Amino acid sequence: MGVPDASGDLSSEMEVDAFRHLFPLRYFERHLSESIRPDARPLGRARDTTLALGAVASAHGSALAKIGSTTMLAAIKMEVMTPSTESPDEGCIAIDFHMPPICSPIVRPGRPAEAAPVISKQLSDTISRQVKFSASIDSPQPLILHAEISGMINLKELSLVSGKAAWMAYLDIYCLDADGALFDAALLSAVAAFSHCKTASFSCSHHFWPWVNAPVFFKTQPLKRVDDLVKPSLDMPKNVDHEDHVQIPIVSLNDDGKIVLVSEEDEGAKLEKEPVNKEKRKLKLSSIPFSLTCILHKNYILADPTAEEESIMETLVTVVLDSSARLVSFYKPGGSFLAYTSAVQDCVALTRQRVKELQEILDEAISGMEID
Repeated sequence: MGVPDASGDLSSEMEVDAFRHLFPLRYFERHLSESIRPDARPLGRARDTTLALGAVASAHGSALAKIGSTTMLAAIKMEVMTPSTESPDEGCIAIDFHMPPICSPIVRPGRPAEAAPVISKQLSDTISRQVKFSASIDSPQPLILHAEISGMINLKELSLVSGKAAWMAYLDIYCLDADGALFDAALLSAVAAFSHCKTASFSCSHHFWPWVNAPVFFKTQPLKRVDDLVKPSLDMPKNVDHEDHVQIPIVSLNDDGKIVLVSEEDEGAKLEKEPVNKEKRKLKLSSIPFSLTCILHKNYILADPTAEEESIMETLVTVVLDSSARLVSFYKPGGSFLAYTSAVQDCVALTRQRVKELQEILDEAISGMEID
């Protein structure tokens, strides 16, 4: 019986690795011809996805989303503001997307990442603004779609006193690991953070915070790195009624005409000033969006690309659908490959499948938060 040639296997592995670095496109195309990718995924399959709610205890809503190695941390802080004269009955959402140097070797210290403002604008359009598109489906021209879509959050829900006070939601998303499909992971973390915001306290009674914001997990696959980043608290009291701590708090006007929070001790007492909102209310979410980024290369469509795949095959398409599979937006940032109608239809079909997966992940994460 012959002894395996370990040196020969090592030499072969080094040759494959050298070929991958010297001729990356040819290396990937060899895999694509076999309908497989270097990470062993089929062309249309997304990477394993992890979602953890309540990752930041000091935030009013937070989530840690992980798609493959791409990791996003989203956190929301709520403050009372004076609404603008143009929109006196609306609150406001401020979205910032951050790419610190730790997320990728291509992000240099002191220089903002080029992708950061682009993703911030996409997130703002998807979550809180109406988006308009023109339409053209005449091949071989690229497909551009008509849509006028309201955001995930109705800004009127954030109003407290018309023209005087409204909620300001600050959404900050930090990219901890940039390994492709950044917008998909950022949007998932934002949606999850607002969902956690709906099921988290806005109370100013700080002694409740360690319980209410205890992290809760849902995973599709066990990922040790997420376990290390976020660990559930075991100190949460058994008699805590979550329904008492999951809503926007009662606020009142003081003598100076300013909005103040009504503490839980004062809710049952007679107040000098009538409360602005007599009952706590949940932040309502509608048209929850999910996205899938695909690569178009020759006759191939690759779902949920890695950073390496994005750098080699540069034509990207991002489709955003809501939980009812209605089109929210379609984004194609250039690239040499034209997005023909058939290719776009295939991308939309893949996105529909992905939306079902992400909706299940989000629902189970929220259910886990409510149970625990």
